[in-house]
Amino acid sequence: MSAPPLKKPVVTEREARQVAEAAREQAWRKPSFAKELFLGRFRLDLIHPHPLPTDEAVRRGEQFLTKLRAFCEAKVDGALIEREARIPDEVIDGLKELGALGMKIDPKYGGLGLTQVYYNKALALVGSASPAIGVLLSAHQSIGVPQPLKLFGTPEQKEKFLPRCARTDISAFLLTEPDVGSDPARLATSAVPDGDDYVLDGVKLWTTNGVVADLLVVMARVPKSEGHKGGITAFVVESDSPGVTVENRNAFMGLRGIENGVTRFHQVRVPAANRIGPEGAGLKIALTTLNTGRLSLPASCVAAGKWCLKIAREWSAAREQWGKPVAHHEAVGQKISFIAATTFALEAVLDLSSQMADEDRNDIRIEGALAKLFASEMGWKIADELVQIRGGRGFETADSLRARGERAVPAEQILRDLRINRIFEGSTEIMHLLIAREAVDAHLTVAGDLIDPDKSLSDKAKAGANAGVFYAKWLPKLVAGPGQLPRTYGEFHPTGHPDLAAHLRYVERNARKLARSTFYAMSRWQGRMETKQGFLGRVVDIGAELFAMSAAVVRAELLRTTTDHGREAYQLADTFCRQSRIRVEELFGRLWSNTDDIDRKVVKGVLGGAYEWLEEGVIDPSGEGPWIADATPGASEKENVHRRIR
Repeated sequence: MSAPPLKKPVVTEREARQVAEAAREQAWRKPSFAKELFLGRFRLDLIHPHPLPTDEAVRRGEQFLTKLRAFCEAKVDGALIEREARIPDEVIDGLKELGALGMKIDPKYGGLGLTQVYYNKALALVGSASPAIGVLLSAHQSIGVPQPLKLFGTPEQKEKFLPRCARTDISAFLLTEPDVGSDPARLATSAVPDGDDYVLDGVKLWTTNGVVADLLVVMARVPKSEGHKGGITAFVVESDSPGVTVENRNAFMGLRGIENGVTRFHQVRVPAANRIGPEGAGLKIALTTLNTGRLSLPASCVAAGKWCLKIAREWSAAREQWGKPVAHHEAVGQKISFIAATTFALEAVLDLSSQMADEDRNDIRIEGALAKLFASEMGWKIADELVQIRGGRGFETADSLRARGERAVPAEQILRDLRINRIFEGSTEIMHLLIAREAVDAHLTVAGDLIDPDKSLSDKAKAGANAGVFYAKWLPKLVAGPGQLPRTYGEFHPTGHPDLAAHLRYVERNARKLARSTFYAMSRWQGRMETKQGFLGRVVDIGAELFAMSAAVVRAELLRTTTDHGREAYQLADTFCRQSRIRVEELFGRLWSNTDDIDRKVVKGVLGGAYEWLEEGVIDPSGEGPWIADATPGASEKENVHRRIR
């Protein structure tokens, strides 16, 4: 071999940030509604009129949804999957026969060629029957082998692997390691060049689909050597290759049917022809794949919202307290209103982002991230409100309800199933930082060298001049805008409908306010801005609310002009926007009035042991063992629990 296996990298915080920065897409070649929003520019023209799929896309998509619904109703027993913590092989075989493994794969490779819009509708449908099935199909197609190959694969790789992925082979994506999560600079799995092969060694954690996968996308670090650039690199790996061992099938509080495990690689030979893209491009491939891949999570949240609304409606009409249905008591009614309005907004955000992805005329990296962030947080709140509406029955399992003669409503299950969405594919905290970085990209482009300690005085002087030109043009535009004119966006206030134009004016005004706040913070904190994670998180949350309001209004207008539900859609959009505006005002207030500083002092005290006395009086039921399992490369000493579905 040309280089020894790598030891686990030791990196500084600055080095880790540099790795992440190098992996992100640097250029903005297409317009972005959300990027403009964070800059204080409300580009309604980028989302209105609402983009629509082609007639052929609708025909193909609806045809498949009809078949998928019939299959789910006849063959999928969600309660059985929950009890046995496994999707029956015959169900997966049936999905393969339907072509569900190839929903996003081009028909020339044996796939169905569905649009992102209809792919998400299919995930929502099947996920409502069993969330575990939704995760299996999503992990396979959104981040597994098909999507990276679609974007970065060679013609030969597509010909070799995509027909298998479309019909027979399940795929998985392997990035996370026992001691590496959102900090890929410390990635330890190695891929050492050896002739026409690479030799993989390392351990991967939380490999969704990994227990049953036939093909794996593996991120591994190639050591720099003569003829090899090195860096984190993506590979397609056959799961039955010698040296691949699935050492454990993990179990979770929710999504009990998913096949998620721990996979060890020991001297696994992978042909160089299986490398996706050049050496060192692995993280860029992963992040680009996630731009649309993240939209599968909002799809599951939309499905959950629709189901929660149905159960809340039916239960609240049947259950009576103090002489009338509980829905007519304001305390419960407010929760139902929140569920209905927020579900409408979630579907608006998902469909708008997905259709923009299909049209490919906008850069949706921020929109996709905002959709994931907003949907995962709001989906969880919707489920929590349903449990509260159901009361004790919401806390009771469906099997228990069935056993004593009541309708088996799995409210507690959906709460458990949705909780992971706030962690999957970028936790809420990481999404805040990722989106914030993109939101301030224009500022860093023109003025980043001013706050970079490694830049020379001449570089700083040049950056200062560039920044002066940029801000001289940009700042005056944040003072006034169309949101201050009472008749702007008048087409969104048709006769007899709620005034949605007022909400768009609110979005425009507050987009400018958000941009001013961000600029002030950058001027105040400069190089320390990246450490102000509380502030950045609130900035992003404001942007997410403004984006959701925009999507809800545009969707309501679309439904008014194309369906019989326009009046109801306007009412839901109006309700959501009013609720959202309250949250926005609170977030703006917390930008400057918060407990961030004192929180840091308390954290320092906690870690220093100053409050250990507060922990007295309890028993820790945790078992023995290290906080993080040993992931030293080497041969596996465990039984291989990988299983094929044929």
